[in-house]
Amino acid sequence: MRLRADAVGERAAAALTLAAVAAAYATAFRATFHFDDLHTVVANADVHSWSAWAASLPAMRALTKASYVASHALSAAPWSFVLLGAALHAACAWLVLALGRRWLAGLGAPASALPAAFAAALVFALHPAQTEAVTYASGRSVVLAACLYLAALLAYERARGGAPAMHAVSLAAFALALAARETAWTLPFAIVLLEAARAQPWREALRRAAPHAAVLVAALAAMGLSPTYRRLLRESLATRGPLENLYAQVEGIAYLVTHPLLTLRVNFDPDVAVPPVPDAGWWLAAAALAATIAAGFASLRRAPWLGVALLWFLLHLAPTNGPIARYDLVNDRQLYLALIGPALALGVVLARVARAWRAAALTVVAVVLGVATALRNLDYASDLALWQATVRASPAKSRAWNNLGWAHQQSGDAAQARAAYARALALDPANFRARANLDALGAPPR
Repeated sequence: MRLRADAVGERAAAALTLAAVAAAYATAFRATFHFDDLHTVVANADVHSWSAWAASLPAMRALTKASYVASHALSAAPWSFVLLGAALHAACAWLVLALGRRWLAGLGAPASALPAAFAAALVFALHPAQTEAVTYASGRSVVLAACLYLAALLAYERARGGAPAMHAVSLAAFALALAARETAWTLPFAIVLLEAARAQPWREALRRAAPHAAVLVAALAAMGLSPTYRRLLRESLATRGPLENLYAQVEGIAYLVTHPLLTLRVNFDPDVAVPPVPDAGWWLAAAALAATIAAGFASLRRAPWLGVALLWFLLHLAPTNGPIARYDLVNDRQLYLALIGPALALGVVLARVARAWRAAALTVVAVVLGVATALRNLDYASDLALWQATVRASPAKSRAWNNLGWAHQQSGDAAQARAAYARALALDPANFRARANLDALGAPPR
C-alpha cells in the first residue's frame, strides 16, 4: 500500500509540475525571433527542411538543428519553436523530479524525498533564468541537451537498480546529448560524483563511469577531426587564453550567483566587467568559490545530498565557465543544468518546513518564480521590449544600446534610434556597428 501511495504521490507531483510549466510559459507564445535567431533559424536554409538538413551533414550540433527542422515543419512562426522548447523544458522538470526523488532518498537527505524532489522540480521549472534556454530559439541546444542528459542519468539509475538493458539506453542518450550541445561532456563526471556520494570508492566510481567516458572520448575524437571545431578552438584561444579565462570566470560565476540565481535579475546581454588586476571583490568571489568547492567535497561523507547539490552546481558551470573561452563571458542560460544543484538544496529546506506551513511556503516560492518567469517571457514579445529590458539591466553596455537603436529603427522611430546609437557610441566610440547604423540613418530632419 505504501508503494502504491508513493506512486500516486509522484504522479500528482509530476502533473502539478507540468501544469506549473504550462502556466508560467503561456505568455511565451507571443515571442518573436531575436538576435542570433536571425542567422540560426530564420536565414538558415539548412533547418528549413529535412532534405536540406540531411545535405548539411556532418554538422555541428546536428541534433539541435534537426529539432529546428521539426519546429519549422510545424510552422515557420516563432510560436512553434517556443512550443517545442517549452515541451522539452517540461520533460526536463519531470526528469528532475524523478532523479531528485531517487537521489535524495539514497543520499541521506534530512527530509522526505518526494516533497523535497517536488519542490526542487518546481524551482527548476519556474526559475526565470531558464527562459533564455526555453523561449529564445537560439537557446534550444541547452534545453535539448539537458533533456537527453537527464534521461541518460535516469536510465543509468535504472540500470544500477537492476535493469541492465537500460545501460545501453543511457549511453545512447548521452551520445545524443553531445550531438545537441558539447557541454554535455560533464555526464561521466556527474556519475563519478553520484557514486562517490554513495560512498563508493573512487576507483569503483571511475569504473562505473568508464562506458560513458568512452562515449565522450569517441565524441571528442570526432570533434577533433572537424574543421569547424578546430576553428572554434583557435578563435577561443585568441579571445582569451585558458588562465586569463579562468581568472575572468570568477567574475562570471559571481555574476550568475548574485544576479539571475539569487536575486532573479535576468539579463539578455550581461555587462560583466573583469578588473585588469584582482581587486577586493574578485578575491572575495574567489574565496567564496574555493570555500564552496571545499564544502562540497567535505559534505560528500557527512551530508552527501548537500555535497552533490554544491558540486553539481559547479560541475555544470564548468563547460561555459572554465578554461575554454566563449565570446560572451556569461549568459543566463548557463545556469540551466547547474540550477538543479541549488534547487535540490532548496527543496530539502522547503520539505523540512513544518507540515502545517509546508504547502504555503512552497506555494509562495512557486508563485514568485512563476510570476517572474511569466513576466520575463513578455520581454521576448518584440525586439523593442527585449532590448529596452536589456539596457535597463546593462545601461553601460554599448552593444545593448546599438541593438535597442536597431529595434527602434525597425519600428519606425528614427529619433529614438538615433538617440540609442549615439548612446552606444558614447559608451564605446569603437562600436563600428553603431557608427554604421547611425550613418545609414542619416541626419535628423530640420
